[in-house]
Amino acid sequence: MKIVETEDLWALSQSRRLTIPQVKAAAAELCPQIDADIKRSGLAPGDPWIFISHNLPKDGKTPFDWRCCRPISRPASYDGPFELMHLEPIMVAAHMHQGPIRTLFTQGYAPLIKAIELSRHAFSGESRELYHCYDGPKAGYQKIEIQFGQAY
Repeated sequence: MKIVETEDLWALSQSRRLTIPQVKAAAAELCPQIDADIKRSGLAPGDPWIFISHNLPKDGKTPFDWRCCRPISRPASYDGPFELMHLEPIMVAAHMHQGPIRTLFTQGYAPLIKAIELSRHAFSGESRELYHCYDGPKAGYQKIEIQFGQAY
């Protein structure tokens, strides 16, 4: 676990209220739409994709607030269907998961949650997944950074 400050960045985003099993379909729907609008608007896309959750549940049945974000260079203006968001820096406890997506929770989330619970740090309710390398849901290797916002 590392305690780090996130970057200050701008992103086009869309939020949804959904359950954990619904995230895959929502991301598959929204990511191409956001990319197409970035191209249409002449904006400069950035990386990595960021998925932000608020009060992420421990089960697959409880709805939570989720947001799909694609970083962009700060635009002079934006007139499109997605929300232009400024993500200000926050302090997070972070862990890089490297491996298949199917192990994201057992080998990524679980060890990070345990480390936070054993430390002096406290969860803020916001968590993020940053997709540094993602080659589809069946790929054997992904590089996904998991971040939990810290409350003080």
